[in-house]
Amino acid sequence: MSRNNQSNTVCVETVAQRIIGTTVQFKAQTVDKQTVRHKTTWIFRILLLAIFATSVATPVFADATLFAGPNQTPTNRPSTGASLGLSLLFVGFEFEHAVTPEDRLTKAPSLKTSMFNVLVQTPFSSLAGLQFYATAGGGLYREQLMESLTTGLGSNFGGGVKVPLTGPFRLRLDYRLFSLKGPALHPRPQRIYAGLNVSF
Repeated sequence: MSRNNQSNTVCVETVAQRIIGTTVQFKAQTVDKQTVRHKTTWIFRILLLAIFATSVATPVFADATLFAGPNQTPTNRPSTGASLGLSLLFVGFEFEHAVTPEDRLTKAPSLKTSMFNVLVQTPFSSLAGLQFYATAGGGLYREQLMESLTTGLGSNFGGGVKVPLTGPFRLRLDYRLFSLKGPALHPRPQRIYAGLNVSF
């Protein structure tokens, strides 16, 4: 075999080894990612099952909230509403309806939202009766400024705390950030409210 043929053979073998090595490394990385994803999925399922099992073993509480506070988008305007929910130990489910009036002087549209939300919360008996929660959900909205009317789907997330007052009454402080789909004039309104919450 000539030197040229030997050199070509060595080059081909080197290229083949590199290709095989790269393929094996890529497969290993793919397997690792799939393993991590599989483990993460199972951990998430186990956590959900644990929360559900714990919640089933506890009584169900209902509560209602009347609230008011500023909608800060695009200018501060009063927003009022009500919510009704069911709470287990760590998980709650709530329907909320809120209304913000139109202000034509500042060209701020009216906004009506109807949202179904899930809450992840601390138990009632923890932290001196304070109940902290995080929430997220979705539903429908209606935005109107003079003749311009937009309706569509929206989502929200936020959190807050319920502070015991007396008997079944609690002060509820809440923050929400909304995301309105479609051609909304202000697709990311923010709202802060204080409300009177009663559990039963």
